[in-house]
Amino acid sequence: MNLDVGETGARRRSWSGEPEPSAVLLHQPWHPWLIVGLVCIGAFVGQLDATIVQLALPTLGRTFAVPLETVSWVALGYLVAFAAFLPIFGRLCQMFGRKSLYLLGYLVFMVATALCGAAQSMEQLIAFRVLQGAGGAMLGANSIAILVKAVDGEKRARALGFFAAAQAIGMSAGPALGGLMLGAFGWRWVFWLSIPFGLVAVVLGWLALPRTADIDRNARFDWRGALLIGPAIALLMLALNQLAAWGPLAPATLGCLVGAALLAVLLVRHERACAHPLVDLRLFARGAFSVGALAVLLGYAMLYGLFFLMSFLLEHGYADRPLEAGLKLAAVPVALGLVASFTGGLAERFGARVMGTAGMAVCLAGLLLLGFAVAHLAGGHAAYPIAFALIGAGLGLFIAPNNHATLKAAPAELSGQAGAMLNLMRVLGTSFGVATATSTLSFGIAAMTGVEGSWLQFAGHVMRPAVEMGLMLLGAMVIAAALACALRPRA
Repeated sequence: MNLDVGETGARRRSWSGEPEPSAVLLHQPWHPWLIVGLVCIGAFVGQLDATIVQLALPTLGRTFAVPLETVSWVALGYLVAFAAFLPIFGRLCQMFGRKSLYLLGYLVFMVATALCGAAQSMEQLIAFRVLQGAGGAMLGANSIAILVKAVDGEKRARALGFFAAAQAIGMSAGPALGGLMLGAFGWRWVFWLSIPFGLVAVVLGWLALPRTADIDRNARFDWRGALLIGPAIALLMLALNQLAAWGPLAPATLGCLVGAALLAVLLVRHERACAHPLVDLRLFARGAFSVGALAVLLGYAMLYGLFFLMSFLLEHGYADRPLEAGLKLAAVPVALGLVASFTGGLAERFGARVMGTAGMAVCLAGLLLLGFAVAHLAGGHAAYPIAFALIGAGLGLFIAPNNHATLKAAPAELSGQAGAMLNLMRVLGTSFGVATATSTLSFGIAAMTGVEGSWLQFAGHVMRPAVEMGLMLLGAMVIAAALACALRPRA
């Protein structure tokens, strides 16, 4: 057992602001697994929230009567805040303690979640989602580190498996639970549903989490990097999201893109020279790591772009009830989780190149079937769940082997930073997928109708061609990810 507690010297190094764990729990043989369970609750809630909100976007758009570009910020506000704050809180937890920031993250997340459910306007809802994203970043920056410290090497693989299973269950339950909540209780309960899990986690965390013993008192905080990374991400996502509304050559679009590029250049120059960078660019000197990180971004962009497009098609284009739409979309994460559970042995036999390329080929087959169904078949046809299951199965073949090979490609002394970077690329990919799907859907509707900024009065006959355009974009992402896997340099 490798707990972060016990030694007197370790306690002296711990920040005095962290609460002591319960002595009764601390000496129980199952105490490490209680910590693993606590971290798994956070993993479950994070994925539950992500997929539930995607399903709720059409309902929110109709409730507040706002354009696609506006309602998409209910998802993007959370994701951009999460991505911007993740490296910041990753560093702060090394300086001030994991337990403190983890508990604070749960509290911020819960308060913001309650406020989201009570929002009276779209502006309020987006603002509260940004706050929720900051809380989620505190959880995301600490979860794996806490889990790894809780159990020793021989049990660590099991613990990481439970963590991955909790994420898969949350992602799988999100569409079905979201549809049930939307149909029975209304959109506010989509947010309030996760509050009981958060309350349990805060109580367990206060009592069970050990005080941090390995605080780095000599660590310096990279303020300049922190001030550059958030605005760079926000400007890029704003430009991509508003592309259809503003136009590709509009001053606002070009200004956001130029601003994002300048901030990115300044960030890279600063991080290369910084002794304690937020983003360690030495990771990207390894070609195998860079290619694997790009593949992560593209894979998650495709997944959440698909959720965005199909939520609007099923609920608004085909007038499915939220529960019907949720059960159909649940085929994606269910298939993903089932296939991912046995990819370990296959990856050892065939390697990450073959597994990643094969996974993306299965995803492409699913997208082709889905494109055919959208163009020629009614919403209730069996081709839809089959296509969703194929896409999920392809992602199940792709994600774990690609992540494992990418982490192995990182230098041993940067393994922790490599895991954090993959988490950041996952969130950036999700943001990229939602932003580009929004612009594509908005552009397609405007091209079909000649009316910009409105989608509420246009249903199946207009929504379907617009979604087809979006699926073509997702297909391009899948092909790019497949090429990245096939051309991955040897570590």
